[in-house]
Amino acid sequence: MIIGCLVLDIHFPFSHSLKEKRRELNSIRDRMKRYNAACSELDFQEKWQLARIGIVTISGNQKIVESHLQKILRDIEENSEGQITQSRLEFF
Repeated sequence: MIIGCLVLDIHFPFSHSLKEKRRELNSIRDRMKRYNAACSELDFQEKWQLARIGIVTISGNQKIVESHLQKILRDIEENSEGQITQSRLEFF
């Protein structure tokens, strides 16, 4: 069993409040349902233009997990108002 974890730092330049940031993060979380992946905010909860999120998925094959997380990364890059400033992919 392979667990893949994608950690993203995202900057929301157009966010002017925590409420606006949360709306963007909720949109990302909702899209993760179609990938059957878990998503959580890991850090910067009180910063209104910055977020660190973790996205996790599991499979028996590392290539499948990596491919799945790369699709998720592309989805966030293409459909979010935030700019990904850092990404890290880890396997367990």
